[in-house]
Amino acid sequence: MNRRLINAPDAPQAQGGYAQAVETIGATRILHISGQIPVAPDGTVPTDFASQARLAWANIEAQLRAADMTLDNLVKVTTFLADRRHGVEYRQIRNEILAGRRIALTVVIAGIFDEAWLIEIEAIAAA
Repeated sequence: MNRRLINAPDAPQAQGGYAQAVETIGATRILHISGQIPVAPDGTVPTDFASQARLAWANIEAQLRAADMTLDNLVKVTTFLADRRHGVEYRQIRNEILAGRRIALTVVIAGIFDEAWLIEIEAIAAA
């Protein structure tokens, strides 16, 4: 599979290490990952935002591994934050985890299903 990052010159340019659009060419498998929540396999939920964000990303990576994929296969991630005050901290954590991978990203501030959850992340991957 090949990918091409697209940032149209006649639209706002992406700020913060992501692509406005990602075209995948030759993909034979598409994985749609449901919203991954900050819950550990034992059912525990960390109380601080950074730990929740890292756990939700660990759950994304677990789903990717189960499909024989990695973070390199991500093409689109949508993140739901319970509060916009976590935006800057989340960007730092996400950029650390993605380690320079540029994908299409969206962040939505929303009420999340369980009030203990500060974040939920869904993703699309292709291989």
